[in-house]
This record gives sequence, structure tokens and C-alpha cells, in this order.
Amino acid sequence: MEVRQNPLGSAPLGKLLVKFAVPSIISMLVSALYNIVDQIFIGQGVGMYGNAATNVAFPLTTLATAVGLMLGIGGASNFNLEMGRKHEENAKKIAGTAFGSLVIAGVIICIVARIFLRPLITVFGATEYVMDYAMTYVGITSLGMPFFVLTTGGTHLIRADGKPTYSMLSALAGAVINTILDPLFIFVFKWGIAGAAWATIIGQIFSALMVLGYLPKFHTVKLSMHDFMPKSRFLKMVMALGMAACFNQLAIFVTQIVMNNVLRYYGALSIYGSDIPLAVVGVGSKVNMVFLSIVIGISQGAQPIIGFNYGAAQYSRVKKTYRLAATVATIIAVIAFAGFQLFPRQITALFGSGDELYEQFAVSYFRVFMFCTFLNGIQPLTANFFTSIGKAPMGIFISMTRQIIFLIPLVLLLPLAFGIEGVMFAGPISDGVAGVLAIILVLRQFKKMPAEGQAN
Repeated sequence: MEVRQNPLGSAPLGKLLVKFAVPSIISMLVSALYNIVDQIFIGQGVGMYGNAATNVAFPLTTLATAVGLMLGIGGASNFNLEMGRKHEENAKKIAGTAFGSLVIAGVIICIVARIFLRPLITVFGATEYVMDYAMTYVGITSLGMPFFVLTTGGTHLIRADGKPTYSMLSALAGAVINTILDPLFIFVFKWGIAGAAWATIIGQIFSALMVLGYLPKFHTVKLSMHDFMPKSRFLKMVMALGMAACFNQLAIFVTQIVMNNVLRYYGALSIYGSDIPLAVVGVGSKVNMVFLSIVIGISQGAQPIIGFNYGAAQYSRVKKTYRLAATVATIIAVIAFAGFQLFPRQITALFGSGDELYEQFAVSYFRVFMFCTFLNGIQPLTANFFTSIGKAPMGIFISMTRQIIFLIPLVLLLPLAFGIEGVMFAGPISDGVAGVLAIILVLRQFKKMPAEGQAN
């Protein structure tokens, strides 16, 4: 009966999912907003080369996101599992270790990026014309990595503590600051792409301060300064359950680098040149991130519900939560699919104008590469599902399917026969196969779950 007193184990699932998913969605959208707002203002104020530069710069942000999500989601998953099992002291140590590790990781990323700035930009796919823009943008935004990583992971831990609204607001505040400062710095102060970078950093600092301000107010456990010194035992636990989210982002990171270099090479051999494909894919990636942020937010909102009930052996609630989240994610995916198919020109126009070749490539990218978007709600949800129930290896595998296992080989092989059009065909094939595979694996897991109330 004790378990039933916790809302995660007894409250209506629809209300719980709304309570946890909506703030999580908004928090995820904030990350997307930082990038898409910059992209819009840079596209309007700097032009196509500015769009291409932010695309080249994006892998560094993705890498930082991977680390933040690994420590944040891994910490949150372990925290909820331990709280469900009534192991409060372990939960306390896990939360402290995760927060301390976020700070250390952010500083390391900043230092490495500053030391190896030009080699990194080259590897990320910069062309001769894009290099100066990318160097300026990344040179500034790399300074904000400690704040970005802390906010990315810290909001998940705050939500796991039962405060999803504060988690949402801490991320949202920074995005609002960024949105206000972007046009001021770019158009009024005439700082160009550097202005967008400084606006981003200031917003990130504001969000990080709100995360730090919450630590003394932790609700379910009380954290002391000693708890924030990372403990190897708990760090291993955090990393194990956070690896699925990390691998998902690392897969995106590797894919972005491969895509940029393939676009640079095969674009130069096509009528489009190298810079048009880089700019268009940069725009498309940011737009797609808005959709994926909603889907990932839904899966993260379901995480504490699934994790607690699995730890409490309430398996029917685990299954119902997944099915509810999958239904909502699929509806969102279908809406995104319709938008990409019907309004590619209108979407692209938000990020500045281009010539006829630019528009032609943009329409092809949205309609062909993103054709199987309607299936893309399932794969990230399923990866997070396996993480939430403590099956990290399966979560990692599912995270790798769409990008690493399917997309990258197709992006490398298909252009050999079809040129730059081969990149377009790689998208729907990888999305479709990964989505179907995720459905098969989660249905198999449902059948393996023990009877209600049995120990796992």
C-alpha cells in the first residue's frame, strides 16, 4: 500500500504524462529555440553563409548536449528507480554526483573547443567561404558550454525531484533572453553572427544560475556540499543509464559531421555547389529539431512514470504509459510530416531568401529526406523506455539504429550511384527501418514482463 501513496504509482496516467511531459517538452524546445532563433536572425541578417556556418558549428552543441543528457537523464533515471525502491540515501548520492559531473564536463568541453577550434571547424565540414563565419560563431559559443551542459542535464534532475514546472522555467528564461538579445545584437548593434553567439551565451548563463539556485531547495532529498563530489560508483550507474540518451546525441553528432562532409564533396560536383546544401541542411536540421524536441520531451516526461512503476513491479502501468506516450508522439510526427510535405518553401523562407537552386534543393530535402518523419516518434521513445526500466544496452542499441547503423552507411554509399540525390534517399530508408525495428523490440519486451507484482 505504501507504493500506492506515491502519485507516480497511483495517479491517472494521462494526468501524470501531461504533468511531466509538458514541462519536459518546453524544456527541450528551449534548446531547439536557442538554435532556431539564431538561425532565423542569422539567415535574415547575415545570409546563406551564416546559415551554413551555424550548420557547421552545430556538432559541438550536439556533443555538449550528449554529455548533458547522459548525466542528466542517467541521473534522473537512477534517482527515480532508487526512490521507487525506497533507497533514499543512494538517490541523494546519485543526484549530487550527476550535478557535480555536469559542471566538470562543461568546463572540459569548453577548454578542448578553445584549444582545437580551427581543426574542429574543418572536421565539421566548413568550406572556404564559411570558415570565417563558423570560427567567429563557435569561438564565442564555446565559452558558454559549462552553462549549457549544466542546464541541459540539471533540468532533468530537477524534474526527477518532482518539480517539472521549475525545470521548464529555468530553461525557458534563457531562451526568452536569447530571443530578445538576438535582434538587438545583430541588427541594432550590427554585430552580425558574433551578436547571435553572445546572445546565446547570456541566455545560457541565466538558465544555469536558475538551476544552481534550485539545489538548496531539492525537495525529496536534501543535498549537501559533500554530495556534489562525484563518486565513481554512482557515476558508473549514472553513465550506464544515461548512455542511451548520450548515444542518441552522439549518433546525431557523427551523422552531422559525415553529412556535412558528404554534402561538401558531392555538392561541389553538382549544380548546387557546396554551400547551398550545407545551408539548407542546416535550416532543415533546426526545423526538424523542433519536432524531435516535442517527441523527446514526451519520452522524457514518461521516464519517471515508467521508471517508478517498473521499480515497484506495476507492469500494467508501465505498458499503458508507453502506449499513451507512443500515441501522442505519433500524432505529433504525422503533423510534422504534413508540414514538411506541404510547406517546404514557406519554412525555408523564414531563414532568409536564396536563388532558384537554393529553393529547389530545400524543397527536395524536406519532401524526400524527411518523408518518413511520421515514424520518427517511436524510436527515441523506445530507446528511453528501455533506459527507464534499467535495460541500458538495449536503449543504446535502439538509439544507434536510425543514425549510426542505417543512415551513415546509406549516406556514404547511395551518393556513389546517385550523387547528391543519394543523400536524400538515405533519410526515409533509415527512418522507416529504425521505426519498425523499435516497434518489434518493445512488443517483445512487453511479452517478457513478469506478472503484476512479481519481482523482476
